[in-house]
Amino acid sequence: MTTTPTLNAKPRPVNRTPRAAPVKPRRERVAVLPTAALVLGALYTLTPILWVLTSATKRQGDLFSTAPFLPGSGFLDNVADLSRYENGNYWLWAANSLLYAGGGALLSTAVSAAAGYALGRFRFRGRSVVFTVLLGAVMIPQVALAMPQYFLVSGLGLTNTYWAVLLPSVIHPFGIYLACIYTQGSVPLGTLEAARMDGAGEFRTFRSIAAPMMLPGLVTIFMLQFVGIWNNFLLPFIMLSDDSKFPLTLGLYLMLNRGASAPALYTLAITGALLAIVPLAALMLFLQRYWRVDLLSGGVKG
Repeated sequence: MTTTPTLNAKPRPVNRTPRAAPVKPRRERVAVLPTAALVLGALYTLTPILWVLTSATKRQGDLFSTAPFLPGSGFLDNVADLSRYENGNYWLWAANSLLYAGGGALLSTAVSAAAGYALGRFRFRGRSVVFTVLLGAVMIPQVALAMPQYFLVSGLGLTNTYWAVLLPSVIHPFGIYLACIYTQGSVPLGTLEAARMDGAGEFRTFRSIAAPMMLPGLVTIFMLQFVGIWNNFLLPFIMLSDDSKFPLTLGLYLMLNRGASAPALYTLAITGALLAIVPLAALMLFLQRYWRVDLLSGGVKG
């Protein structure tokens, strides 16, 4: 028996209630705050660089009469005027900065590597005391050491010489500490023992085996020291009085002081500050491959 549908039957109502929007997980909502903080930090850091970049392109009369972040068309003229300033003193200061930063960073990296390797892979009497003193030295700001270093250098008769800036940069407590920690994590004791059993001396073991394993850490130490010495102002300010031995930091400070009576020097000082950033950026781009290789090798070892 078949039933026929009733004509007067009412259709069932269709539930058209809109679906609720998916609720974001709490982790995603919380992650917005750190991201916003990072964006604000990036803006705070990059805004002065953007101002220097745009101001260096303005002509000498447009620096204070145009909008702050509006670029100009006088960058090449500013570079030419900067090169002619006092018979090319800017490039002499740049060469001095390269000498101080490059030579000091190389010497400091070599000393840090040797000292860190000895602390990390040798056991000797007084090692814990040396390590404790090293940690204490890391906590002391460099500003507090400037005057004692001046009296020591003055006692040696080396003030107003290149050595007055180079020698205090050689010993870097944080670099030694970093080399020690990196040695403990990247140089296996078994490898060193195998080299000694094969007849290698301690110096050859360090030079041929330990140093290549420590290379990414040493690159980090070199970079930190190079940037620190390149940007150092107080030590050269105390040690040097001859402007032919000034680094860029002290030379640009001299130009800014003279800009009070010659406003055109402000534009040249800003252009010089922009050019002073270029070596640091180039060095960072060149050395980052060593950190990348270290991360890849660490992933393979894992």
